[in-house]
Amino acid sequence: MNIDHLKLFSRVAETQNISVAGREMSLSPAVASSYISKLETSLGTRLVHRTTRKVALTEEGEAFLSHARDVLDSVEAAYSSVGKGTQSPSGILRVTAPASFGRLHLMPGLKGFMEKYSDLTVDFRFSDAIVDMVEGGFDIAIRNAALEDSSLIARKLAADSRIVCASPGYLARFGVPATPAELKQHDCIHLSGSDSWTFKSGKDLVSVKTHAKFRTDNGDALRHACIDGLGIGINSVWSIHSQLARGELVQILRDYPLVSDTALWALYPSNRQLASKVRAFIDYYVEYFASKDCWHRFAD
Repeated sequence: MNIDHLKLFSRVAETQNISVAGREMSLSPAVASSYISKLETSLGTRLVHRTTRKVALTEEGEAFLSHARDVLDSVEAAYSSVGKGTQSPSGILRVTAPASFGRLHLMPGLKGFMEKYSDLTVDFRFSDAIVDMVEGGFDIAIRNAALEDSSLIARKLAADSRIVCASPGYLARFGVPATPAELKQHDCIHLSGSDSWTFKSGKDLVSVKTHAKFRTDNGDALRHACIDGLGIGINSVWSIHSQLARGELVQILRDYPLVSDTALWALYPSNRQLASKVRAFIDYYVEYFASKDCWHRFAD
């Protein structure tokens, strides 16, 4: 199986145009078309539907794509192991991340990343839904949940410290709870049905089932609800550090830290070699986040 044929097929899947993909590899439209035809002949199946304007992958082409990418990643890793890898990561890097985190922290660092790796095309997909990485064709997934899928490898990007907070206006109207138990007398805001909050009290743990008039599955909505005085909520420091600094939100129950063992992780499939573009992204953002003070500053 010809590696150049696989490279072209991978680009055709992204561009949906054989001529455009061919130009990226300095191939004429006729040669590019012949590469796809030769790949289909070697596999004994049609991989793309051709039209006058664009191409679309067949069902067999969709199934073959992830395997083709695995082969290309493995080839790149093999070359890199003997110092012959691509000097600069290239191609398309597809990343899925939580919506709020992506907008607040991935986007501000993106300009520097793309200036450093100018041969890369970056495709960010921001959603709070947990997507299937392989089915979605993603190279990296950013998540703040515990790693349960053994087919994935996780690398820590940054801490995810969480605190209890409310707006000054809410606290002026309803008072400041002095202990976790007093939360039962307050309106709280729940994220994804998390109504039981657990705190450290000395050497003991205290769990409180809180009452909510507002529930949401979105971090941005949770933050805005707290700012607007709808109740008391648990927020990640990375999500509300600006509001804490401006006094729009106030941390409460400082003497009772939340029991929360969370972090921001970059996940990638374990059945793939670590492609240079994936390594470049993770290394860059680990260093980028380490230079910021929004992760722990208000969580002490």
